[in-house]
Amino acid sequence: MARNQAWVHFAPEMVTEWMQCMEEGLDVESYRALCEDIAKRGVDWDDIAEAVSQKMHAAPIRAGYPYVEPSDYEGICETKPEKRHELKPVCPCKMEDKIKGAWTGRIAGCLLGKPVEGMHRPQLYKILKATDNYPMHKYIMKGEFTDELIKDANIWVGSCWADNIGGIEPVDDDTNYTVFGMKIVKQHGKTFTADDVMDGWMQYIPYLNLCTAERVAYRNGAMGLYAPDSAVYRNPYREWIGAQIRGDFFGYINPGNPEAAAEMAFRDASISHVKNGIYGEMYCAAMIAAAGAADDIMTIIEAGLDEIPAKSRLREDVEKVIAWYREGLNREEIIERIHETYNENTSHGWCHTISNAMIVTMALLVGEGDFGKSVCAAVQAAFDTDCNGATVGSIIGMRNGISGIPAQWSAPFGGRLLTSIQDYNNVSVDELVANTLDIMKNGK
Repeated sequence: MARNQAWVHFAPEMVTEWMQCMEEGLDVESYRALCEDIAKRGVDWDDIAEAVSQKMHAAPIRAGYPYVEPSDYEGICETKPEKRHELKPVCPCKMEDKIKGAWTGRIAGCLLGKPVEGMHRPQLYKILKATDNYPMHKYIMKGEFTDELIKDANIWVGSCWADNIGGIEPVDDDTNYTVFGMKIVKQHGKTFTADDVMDGWMQYIPYLNLCTAERVAYRNGAMGLYAPDSAVYRNPYREWIGAQIRGDFFGYINPGNPEAAAEMAFRDASISHVKNGIYGEMYCAAMIAAAGAADDIMTIIEAGLDEIPAKSRLREDVEKVIAWYREGLNREEIIERIHETYNENTSHGWCHTISNAMIVTMALLVGEGDFGKSVCAAVQAAFDTDCNGATVGSIIGMRNGISGIPAQWSAPFGGRLLTSIQDYNNVSVDELVANTLDIMKNGK
């Protein structure tokens, strides 16, 4: 089984590796045909693929490449812009409401996007329009499907629709990592290291519960490789979305301190990602921390951008979304622009950090602080629906508090969550909130 497992073997992903090297500015255009040929050869060509990858990584940077994208923390700090906001101190009296909102928001946003993960926009829109849910404004219910719709829209009718989960949130990596973040800080304190994260993955998370860059990094850790080597060895997914969904807890425990949240997120991301893959986690963790202290959506977004390099691809594309919003484009028009920029029909475009960070930013802007409007905008945009719904839910949940999340969004899972994390397989939101508040107070 493991021999043929996805996201483990290198040769079949050599086209993705070539695309990744091109985006990093390496002068590797001439390797395209070779990489396409290796990708067709299968897993027995992994060693050859590695040799070719090493040659590509040794190539010079193309003339005129405009980005400065370090993967080390010192380098990231040196290339960050000047901060634009000084956030006000957070009143402790608000934190229980905000932390419960953040946890609930992440779980609800994940549930909203989970059953349609992997659907492309035409298929998703067909379902939304057939169930009187376009523009999206509510959960998609299995009970709304007719036999004709199931056949016409090619719907896989599993057990993760809001009306058939049995009153508890199913296991998902988007919630697993938030619980894991809590567990690692509880065990090692706020000064946990990247090595602690790697060891924790191997001790507390089943291998096949990780995807893409995380599964590669887990394999590398089992071979004795740690950050930063674990993030680059045979890892064509090193700028995909995986790290971006892992930083929430670091935002939860640093309300009003985006820099501290981003630094913790860096340590976590560095075991599996480089460059914009790292920045995505830092950006989202910083926004969550800012949302603990600020109500203004633009302030929250800018506080996130302040923690990543000024001349990065992620910052450039997020700022495009901000510019489109300021031009007066509506939700559907911005979604269309994102789809013109990244191709949801390729795994690299669909699962990349930047395409999905653009969607998160769009949803925050057009949602204007309304929880339902925000998470629905994130999911309606397609791409990685459960990841984006969860991240936006976490940010707006932190901003609004549980008192600002209508009950319709928490009702389906009844305040309970299933995870793959050892010791937290079936946990209540109240327990997660209590643990979070205790860590904030005591450091672990």
